[in-house]
Amino acid sequence: MSMENSKNLRQSSDFIQSLERGLQVIQAFSEETPKLTVSQAAKITGLSRPAVRRILLTLEALGFTESANGIYSLTARTLTLGYAYISSQNIWNIAVPIMREFVEKTGESCSISVLDGAEVIYVARVPANRIMSISLDVGSRLPAYASSMGQMLLACLPEEELHKVLDETPFKKYTENTIADKESMMEELDKVRERGWAGVDQQLEQGLRSIAVPIRRGDGSVIAAINCSAHAGRVSRKTLREEFLPLLRETSDRITQAVSISSGSSLGSL
Repeated sequence: MSMENSKNLRQSSDFIQSLERGLQVIQAFSEETPKLTVSQAAKITGLSRPAVRRILLTLEALGFTESANGIYSLTARTLTLGYAYISSQNIWNIAVPIMREFVEKTGESCSISVLDGAEVIYVARVPANRIMSISLDVGSRLPAYASSMGQMLLACLPEEELHKVLDETPFKKYTENTIADKESMMEELDKVRERGWAGVDQQLEQGLRSIAVPIRRGDGSVIAAINCSAHAGRVSRKTLREEFLPLLRETSDRITQAVSISSGSSLGSL
């Protein structure tokens, strides 16, 4: 749905604001805030304390939250919300065997993510048998501006939407290489757009570099990004560009073709 259509729907009588607020409260919980009081959840969401209290009580009655001494946390039942997406989007299951071939050829991890506001969400991942300090799996979120897949997806956004996302992005310096302001990011995204791939060298974590290309529908529109990530001490930028990038592009093309054949709709239904 386009930004304009989304805006119009939010202003129509069909829009259910209580559902929106319930989802906001669920999303207030995170790795940094796994347990919240009503006041804390209200501060994070910007909703009133009475509204948040009612939402948390409702979620608790439905089994999605639990509380002790006024402190709430999510239950395992919340995982069913994410599983509903994963199980219905079996296209990414189709991608995994193809990604695994890439990992076998390169010895490095391969992931697919989609853009969600200012973050990317991992929807498929085949890790290499190596230890990294960042723990990533399906459902993991990373800031789009500091990741190769995020920069690739941001570069593919319409200009108006891109400005909106970057205006709402809480830029933070993760390393000395992190591009942490809108103007510099816009310049980098111009380069990504021109060359058709994104490369991040130790912007999110020291010692981690990655490269990403888009995954497209049959009509050419971008639906996701796929990347290869590796340790900087093991894989040079030249190796990423000259050896891994062609393989990654081939992998992306094969995933598009496989999904098109499976769905019979050239990804048109995605």
